[in-house]
Amino acid sequence: MKAPAERLAKPFIILLVKSLLMILLVVVGLHWSSNRQHLIALGNKPALAEQGYIRPANISAVVKQTAPAVVKIETVVQSQVQLTPFLNDPFFRQFFGMQGIPRTQVQTGLGSGFIVSEDGYIVTNYHVIEGASQIQVTLATNKQYQAKVVGFDQESDLAVLKINPAGPLPTLKFGSSESIEAGDWVIAIGNPYGLDHTVTVGVISAKGRPVNVGDRRFRNLLQTDASINPGNSGGPLLNLNGEVVGVNTAVNAGAQGIGFAIPSSTVKSVYNQLITKGTVAHPYLGVNIQPAADQRGVTVVGVVPDSPAMAAGLKPGDIILQFNGKLLTTPQELIDSVDQSRPGQKVTLLVVRSGQSREVQVIIGDKSSKKI
Repeated sequence: MKAPAERLAKPFIILLVKSLLMILLVVVGLHWSSNRQHLIALGNKPALAEQGYIRPANISAVVKQTAPAVVKIETVVQSQVQLTPFLNDPFFRQFFGMQGIPRTQVQTGLGSGFIVSEDGYIVTNYHVIEGASQIQVTLATNKQYQAKVVGFDQESDLAVLKINPAGPLPTLKFGSSESIEAGDWVIAIGNPYGLDHTVTVGVISAKGRPVNVGDRRFRNLLQTDASINPGNSGGPLLNLNGEVVGVNTAVNAGAQGIGFAIPSSTVKSVYNQLITKGTVAHPYLGVNIQPAADQRGVTVVGVVPDSPAMAAGLKPGDIILQFNGKLLTTPQELIDSVDQSRPGQKVTLLVVRSGQSREVQVIIGDKSSKKI
């Protein structure tokens, strides 16, 4: 005869084993269900789109939607050069002098752009069309148009072109470059090395990058690892909603995976000014600055001749503590404050000179773009 403890132990063990098996079945079932739903979600693009989710798997759909609005831009630039093959020949110098034989040199260029209005307004880089005597735009349908320059802004490296299509054209919309973050997926479409409508994909690597490109200094570029090559300039950098968050403008030739784009916040402002006025206002003060030694304010190290700063009496050695009541701790804060002003606006600077504080009234100037 079994002891009472043994009679109680056996049912308890059986119950415990059954409970463990049930828990295991539930876990396996949940895991299988989760994987099944995940696979369904990946294959069900319309369902994701309806819910407002667009994942990298949908890049092909974004490209199909946006690529028709991306264009190829080809330019012809003519310049006068002097040929001097026989400059040391007295006979040659007698007829042509020391200047040589004048000759027209023709160069061609290639870039990208994108359509922003159905009636044919196109955004691109200024350096793509700089000095061009002829500008040809090729659509995704291979239809070609001669374009005219509506306006350009050399400082921001942006230009607006216009073609005259027979009917409405596909367009791209601007997205928010302010809300995009490092790590977000982006898509670049353009014509690198003449390979039209090439698509590259990457992420936003950083925002607000200061970059020098030739004689231009940018203070607020988007950095991306999406491949950008010669010919991509002027093309769109898109988010996964198919919206333009930047205009591809430069690549670091000495590195891999480091490209730059002008943020859409800048592009929209420049575009609106160019199509309404033909020029872009650039508020400026006219000082060269550096951080102050005690980390309060910024130090003026140079004053631009005939600038608003010179007219207001600012001098090298002055320390600017405030801009219209706003405390300054870095040079960038002063730069941003000036950028947010408007030409003709009177502002008050709190300046320390020789240990004495004083208020200086300055009328913000306008550093206008040159004509093409």
